[in-house]
Amino acid sequence: MRQIYADNAATTKLSPIVLEKMMPYLTEVYGNPSSLYGIGQEAKRAVENARENIASNIGAKSPSEVYFTSGGSESDNWAIKGICNRLKNRGKKHIITSKFEHHAVLHTCAALEREGFEVTYLDVYEDGLVKPEDVDKAIREDTAIVSIMYANNEIGTIQPIKEIGAVCKKHGVLFHTDAVQAAGYCKINVVDENIDLMSMTAHKLHGPKGCGLLYIRKGILIDNLIEGGAQERGKRAGTENIAGIVGFDAALQLALDTMDERNAKLSKLRDKLIDGLLEIPRSRVNGDRVHRLPSNVNMCFEGIEGESLLLRLEMAGISASSGSACTSGSLDPSHVLLAIGLPHEIAHGSTRMTFDDTVTEDDIDYILETVPKIVKLLRDMSPLWESIIKGGQNDAKFIK
Repeated sequence: MRQIYADNAATTKLSPIVLEKMMPYLTEVYGNPSSLYGIGQEAKRAVENARENIASNIGAKSPSEVYFTSGGSESDNWAIKGICNRLKNRGKKHIITSKFEHHAVLHTCAALEREGFEVTYLDVYEDGLVKPEDVDKAIREDTAIVSIMYANNEIGTIQPIKEIGAVCKKHGVLFHTDAVQAAGYCKINVVDENIDLMSMTAHKLHGPKGCGLLYIRKGILIDNLIEGGAQERGKRAGTENIAGIVGFDAALQLALDTMDERNAKLSKLRDKLIDGLLEIPRSRVNGDRVHRLPSNVNMCFEGIEGESLLLRLEMAGISASSGSACTSGSLDPSHVLLAIGLPHEIAHGSTRMTFDDTVTEDDIDYILETVPKIVKLLRDMSPLWESIIKGGQNDAKFIK
């Protein structure tokens, strides 16, 4: 049976090229970078070389602005908690974010609310975009940080990061962006885009799990999240994940080297899939079609449950998801889809398919043959479908 992995926003397959780069640091150069003997110093050189390369690839002014972490969630937590805890004694106890951020940001903000911080959750519109003017209006004298994701992990919409960063810069407020989904698909330049802090992770771009980074612009004072040893210039304790860091560097470089060609291919196949799925009655694409990651297709089909669709897709050899991998066990509708204005009953019928450059036109054709059959089958089994059609419910939310 054909097998199509369509959940690359959740995680990606480790690239053989990346694994080859990592292997010496798993088997031979296994020393602790804090050690003074040979294999420790060789490991340290590998870490610093990766830091220099990654800094260059994100437009940082100095390699010292890149701090390695365990992944995107740790980086998000550190950025927001570290800045807020540093600035709270100056009366800066206000945070601005959006309603459709990753839970690593939303739950961090909720935790800080319990400590007395106030959070403004900006509305997200039907196109899945945050408006810079809304950020401008929300900033106050006591605002400590603004955190807006670079590209949404569920619907793939790419935010106007440069414009939002410019608003924050105008007000003298620090700007953090979660760029976990954007890395390798967008040309990120932290200086040009007015980014003060940025989170990334390796496993979303065919690198290893367990390795991420936080970019912190030089001159920004931030409290530690993890205390212990003196690693990462005393800011993030824990023995460095040498192989992971080397793999992160290799994966990012490979993604950037192939980005233009890969994006062109994926955009074409993404649009073909969306256009084909929109032929299904009472279907809709979620999020703006222009300002969108080339790898992301997120659709709703009224009258079905997303979980039932995913199970049927799995039986047909298609691995997809209904949203964030971090909430895949939840039966609640996606907070992202609710944030862009979809009612619960429609948000429940969603599916997300995200691809890498191994996807073929034949794969897209197979999905287009399979999904309409499954949707029809599930609707025929649903006692609600006939009443939905007769009642004309939610017509405005659908193309057809």
